[in-house]
Amino acid sequence: MRIRSSHPRPGRPPRQLSQALAAAVAVAVLATATAACDSTPAATSNSGTDVTLALSILGTPNSFDPAQLIEGQQTYVWDSIFDTLLLQDNKGELHPGAAQSWSYAKDGRTLTLKIRQGMKFSSGDPVDANAVKATLERIRSTPGQSQLSLSSVSAVEAPDASTVVIELKQPDASLLGALSTSPGVIGDPKTMANKSSALNPVGSGPYILDTKATVNGSVYVLKRRDDYWNKKAYPFRTVKIRVITDPTASANALKAGETNAGTADVSQLPALKAAGFQITHVKATAGAFLVLADRAGTKLKPLGDLRVRKAINMAFDRQKIVTQLLRGSGKATDQLFNPQGGAYDQTLNKLYPYDVAGAEKLLSEAGYPNGFSVTMPSLVFTKSFEPIFTQALADIGIKATWEPVPAQQTASAVASGKYPMFLLVEGLASDAIMTRSFYTPTGFRNVFRTTDPKLTELLGQAARELDPAKAAGIYRKINEFGVENAWLAPVFHLGSDWATKKGITYLGDGSSTMSTIRQFGVAGSSQQSGE
Repeated sequence: MRIRSSHPRPGRPPRQLSQALAAAVAVAVLATATAACDSTPAATSNSGTDVTLALSILGTPNSFDPAQLIEGQQTYVWDSIFDTLLLQDNKGELHPGAAQSWSYAKDGRTLTLKIRQGMKFSSGDPVDANAVKATLERIRSTPGQSQLSLSSVSAVEAPDASTVVIELKQPDASLLGALSTSPGVIGDPKTMANKSSALNPVGSGPYILDTKATVNGSVYVLKRRDDYWNKKAYPFRTVKIRVITDPTASANALKAGETNAGTADVSQLPALKAAGFQITHVKATAGAFLVLADRAGTKLKPLGDLRVRKAINMAFDRQKIVTQLLRGSGKATDQLFNPQGGAYDQTLNKLYPYDVAGAEKLLSEAGYPNGFSVTMPSLVFTKSFEPIFTQALADIGIKATWEPVPAQQTASAVASGKYPMFLLVEGLASDAIMTRSFYTPTGFRNVFRTTDPKLTELLGQAARELDPAKAAGIYRKINEFGVENAWLAPVFHLGSDWATKKGITYLGDGSSTMSTIRQFGVAGSSQQSGE
């Protein structure tokens, strides 16, 4: 890709690039993601502390109905109100949550959970196996983001008050991780189906939503429960979460003292550092992936040829894009998976060097010496990046046209099968979830339902493997398959920068990407177990 942009002054990007970077920050924190829970996570303060965490987020929680929860930055709110069955630390390891223990049958098709004794909902009612069963069944039967994560479940039973038995249609090793996120929340059976639960939830988590101080869509005020079983993991007595959709406004709120933690656009970092904020950089929280979806060539014949898909991968000068356009706030990549995860393989980044002449040769060998044309959806989070991709594709003879899609139709447009190629700029998730979304026949991002015998075997192995270390090896093979067969053209991972006021620390490193209050601690306090 020949970058033709110019800088008005050294070190300062043109307006278009500043907008692209702002979009990158928004995407990195809004898009879907998973896993940063922790049973021993946050630095704890002295008993009786009155420290307040004042946090800004870019997305508004759509509902607190357990079946309608959306992951992304909205998780900061609902993960504070609800318990999840399992917890996941900042390194992605699972720990007991509301389920104090769990075990699989030998065939991997029965999961038994033992529910922690003594938990209570904010209403005072006990949390028991029947509440878990009722919530899981509601999520399974209600269309929503969490429903697919439970698609392997065939039945849920509660043989006694402290035992939940989940029967599976087939082994599903990704289920445990899912139970540490929105599919694993526990709702109050008496109220969770009521319309009132959308704004006034009854949960068993560490905080209660202060409905008098909360303004839906603007600010959410959370008060810590003194009777919570895992209170030591939450050093903040009060959490105030403001919805601020503009990155500049978010930075201004930090400097004005309205918030003491939030993500910041790279252009705002010097001023925030000068104002005394600590900046924590996370190398990869989202990614830009050109999905070459029509791998059979049913709608766009050229994509059915592996040589064409490889040529597209060779069209991008990935490192130059990161250095010049993203100002270093990202990481060049040829692969889909999180660099902090087990599936990531650094050697795969050498497979598609930037080579316009080589790409043109492959296209010619495939029968397209003059290239071809493609129409892709122009989505809300891709607009700022589209010129970069248009230019790179044009350099090898592919003419890209972008068809505007309203924001509310983003998901349906991608899933429609109308577009043989599409650009995604979205958050990273666990290896299991990224695999399910992009590589399984029913995955959200595998919209043409592509299958392959070798991949099918690997997917089956991953589903049956309960040992995380062994599973990582299988996911690396899945990653290798995807890169070598050019199912996508990943271009870069986007980083994010957290700004925190003195006394507040951000504990995440990008290994997991679920948004949880346990990512924050009080500086100078000791690490203590949440048990």
